[in-house]
Amino acid sequence: MWPYHSDLLSKPVPRYTSFPTAAEFTGDVGPADFERALGEAQGDISLYIHIPFCERICWYCGCNTAAANRKKRVAGYLDALHREIALVGTRLPEGAKVRRIAFGGGSPNAISPTDFVRLINALTLNFPLSSPDISLELDPRTLADGWRDVIAGVGVGYASLGVQTFSPKLQSAIGRVQPAELIERSTHMLRDAGVASLNFDLMYGLPGQTREDVLDSLDRSARLGANRIALFGYAHVPHLIPRQRKVDARDLPDQRERFAMAELGYKMLAGLGYEQVGFDHFALPGDPLAQAAVSGRLHRNFQGFTDDEAPVVIGLGASAISSFPGLVIQNEKNVGRYGMLLSQDRLPQALGVLRSEDDRLRSAVIEGLLCHGRAPVGPELLREVLPRLRPFMDRGLCALDQGQLSLAAHALPYARSIAAQFDPYRQESARRFSSAV
Repeated sequence: MWPYHSDLLSKPVPRYTSFPTAAEFTGDVGPADFERALGEAQGDISLYIHIPFCERICWYCGCNTAAANRKKRVAGYLDALHREIALVGTRLPEGAKVRRIAFGGGSPNAISPTDFVRLINALTLNFPLSSPDISLELDPRTLADGWRDVIAGVGVGYASLGVQTFSPKLQSAIGRVQPAELIERSTHMLRDAGVASLNFDLMYGLPGQTREDVLDSLDRSARLGANRIALFGYAHVPHLIPRQRKVDARDLPDQRERFAMAELGYKMLAGLGYEQVGFDHFALPGDPLAQAAVSGRLHRNFQGFTDDEAPVVIGLGASAISSFPGLVIQNEKNVGRYGMLLSQDRLPQALGVLRSEDDRLRSAVIEGLLCHGRAPVGPELLREVLPRLRPFMDRGLCALDQGQLSLAAHALPYARSIAAQFDPYRQESARRFSSAV
């Protein structure tokens, strides 16, 4: 059983898909910093391409996305994206090799299969691709038949379906109605197209959701053969995401119930043979993500937990984030301004942060705790954080041994909260983040 300590979970914390987090991004860095970092990039490179459109907008969603109901707007965005691909590709030095390409959003299938192929062609012409693994996020509600042959032809090996829940009443409560038949149809289509690893995104903590609803969605996902399952806690922050005001907050489960849902989900998936990957992902033993977790090669970036070991991720598209050892930088979020900058052949980076040596040290500790449940901590840093770690240590959630901090086996729901003790930006910050569990 996971021990429940409400006081240790009361403070919202980041998900730490980067460190420093996006909350620390400022306009003090920009295209010149990006160009400098890009010019120093060597070895393996990963690309992330952001498609900020969905055919239908879900109320819960915190992604940078808009309705794809204006063809000219989508076409204009794709023109700008092609310009960015060309501009960035010409600046990448010799010796760099792109080994991974991830398409996210929004929903990449909000564009047409033909437009997707054109993007693949542009990447092939402008970047040094080296037999890259290609992954694709998809909305099962709008996954048309035309995608099957394209996915097979391009060689997409990894796909993620936004399922969230199989319960019709919960789907209505969050503005994402998708009958089970659509999810089943999409699953079969992707398998027919050669997708070897299929992820289902699921959520707990939804309005009116019960523990039985969570277990039912997990059971259905496993029976459909999901290789990976991401079980996220719904983050209700309508002050930051206005569309969430449509979600009835009166029916949201409280913190203790969310905790129970997360624990039940963990137990069920472990019983079904899934390996735990970090604090909210699960994968079947043969999947590369599970193998990375078991072998100590797991990492964390803006796509979540990953077996991607590339030190550089280049983000393309409005709001996409690029990560370098010394820099994290985000493109202009506004689609119109993003397009205007690129129409002038200007790089669109707008916000970011230069990572100091101290940032990198703390980042390594945070990633180690979240990915592996342990991390070495230097004496100076340990002296700073030890008073903040004491409440967790006194409850048996973590322990120090010869300079290494280790999380207890039952401390999974506290991983982010413990990691946050190494984040100096959070100690006095009033900015709101998602619930710790």
